[in-house]
Formats: sequence, structure tokens, C-alpha cells
Amino acid sequence: MVENSSIHPMPRIGVAITAFRSAPVIDGCLDSLLASEGPELRIIITDNASDDETLDVIRRWAADNLDAMDFEEATVGELTAPNSWLTLQKSGVNGGFAYATNRSLEVLLGDPLIDMFWLLNPDCRTLPNTAAAYAAEAVKGSFSLLGGRTLFEANRTTLQTDGGRVSRWTGTCQSVNWGQSIEVAEFPKASTLDYITGANCVASRPFIEMAGLMTEDYFLYYEEVDWAFRRDELPIRLTPDAKVHHFGGTTIGSGSIGRRPSPFSNYFNHRNRIMFLIRFQPMALPFAYLYSIAKAGQLLLLGAPDEALAVVAGAFRMTPPKTVSSLLSQDSQQIAFARV
Repeated sequence: MVENSSIHPMPRIGVAITAFRSAPVIDGCLDSLLASEGPELRIIITDNASDDETLDVIRRWAADNLDAMDFEEATVGELTAPNSWLTLQKSGVNGGFAYATNRSLEVLLGDPLIDMFWLLNPDCRTLPNTAAAYAAEAVKGSFSLLGGRTLFEANRTTLQTDGGRVSRWTGTCQSVNWGQSIEVAEFPKASTLDYITGANCVASRPFIEMAGLMTEDYFLYYEEVDWAFRRDELPIRLTPDAKVHHFGGTTIGSGSIGRRPSPFSNYFNHRNRIMFLIRFQPMALPFAYLYSIAKAGQLLLLGAPDEALAVVAGAFRMTPPKTVSSLLSQDSQQIAFARV
């Protein structure tokens, strides 16, 4: 049975996990969270209408590891607050990352004991002290978003990100210390960052109440960047003691060390970069379009025409190529491409 919160003097943390075709990785994520020390956790997994074994894997894991009272299952819209350690919330459609994350946050916000909301990808592995490190940093002062160190699961000494910065000229995002060894990479100052990766970040209740939930029309990518740009005077905070290992791109083909982003990833990344700039930095749009054209040309020279086409189609809001649209159901296409 999961320990009672009365044992822990630290605050309760709500964990929001968005799952989609996560069957190969979700049980490992839950194993790592179950081993977490310190704050009590309340975990909401919102499944984006997975068409694989994701739901069954979660149910089997819960049956093997939790008492019946520590697991509940519901359809999106049925719950107002979590009543168990793990809640599986099922969506009838894949509405995108922000859609599912927001549905988890809405339930977690109903618990008045939760003031910290941890966004975590299903292909992440936490360390036993990660939650405690976040909680220890959170009590030091107010914050909008709190980040730690996200490393590649395939190489646990290599950093994926220590936070992110956005180019004011092109809207491109840079993951600080990407690909560097954790043993030598200098940990950044929080004041130099623009956002924290949505794969592993903690939002405060005051921030969510002030900024609102994530914007849902991006479908995938830039949601956390948009969110961070609405933080007003609430600062970003960092702690080097909170470490998470992340596979990355297990479903959508995001870029990684030695692997280019897929057409699917390229389309949404370049489309959403333009959407983001329209909202926050419209004067940069000419440079942003030139960047996409140059990127497409580079991919053509590398012999990647499908990826190049996806870049151009995304940046210029053209009809998505089949290599992109065929990966989504008809219902999801209506949501994902509504602004095209």
C-alpha cells in the first residue's frame, strides 16, 4: 500500500502524465515514481485514446503494485479531485499534449493540498530523491515553473536539457547543455532561461491561477514555451538536485543524439514556432520564415525530402503531407490541423 501523506512533512505533489501509445515505457515510469521518497504523490495519467496496449499495461501494473484503494479509473470529465495514488483518466480522442495535460491538471487542482504540479512524460524515469529535491526548492520562494536536470535514458551521464532559451529572431528553441556530460556542464542561472521542458517541469498553483492552463491549439510542441511566456513577474526556479532520465521521441520521433526529427516532428515544430511568434514576437516572422526555408534546403541536401516538405508545410501553414496526417485518426486530424 502507498504510504499515507501524514508520514511526510513535505507538501503533496500532483503528477500529470500524458500517455499516447506508451505501452513500452509507462510501467517503468510508474516503477520509478513508486520508489519516490519524501512528498506524497497524486498521479493522474490522461490517456489520449491510445490504440495500443497502454491502458492494459497501466491496469496490470496497478494490480501488481497497488492496493485497490490506491488506483481509480475514470473517463475525462468524471472526476473533480484525485482520490487515490494513481488515477487513469481516459480520453475519447487524441487532443494533443496540452489537451491531455490540462485534463490532468484540472483534476489535480481540485485537491487543496496540492500546490505543486509536476508535468512528466511517460518515457521518463525519476530518481528516488527527485520529488523531494523539487519540494525542497519550492519552499524557498515563489515561482512559476521549476526545473531540474533532464538526462538521456540511453546515456545517463548525458544531458538532454537544463532548461531552454528562445531566439528572439527566429523563435527556435535551444535546450541548454544538450548533449553535454553532466560532469562538466555548467548549471545555468534560472534568470537566463525562457522556459522549462514540458517533459519534466513543476508548475506552482499561483502560476496556474494567474496564467491559466496550457494553450491547446499547438497540439504538440511549444505549449510549455507559450505557458512560460505568460508567467509575468513569477520567476523560473531551478535545482540541480532534481534529476530525471528521459528516452525522448518514443512515439513521435523527436530529434535526439544521432537521429534527425521525423516529418511528423518537423511539421509541428515549425508550424508551432510560427504560431508562437505571431502571439509573442510578430516582428521576427520574416526571419523565422527564412530560417524554415534554409532548414528545408539543408534537409534536401541531406537526402531527406519528406522531412524538408514537412518543414515547409508546417511553417507556411500548408496542408500537412501524408507522412504527417496519416499518423493521426480522423478525429485527431480535425483537432491538430484546425488552424491550417
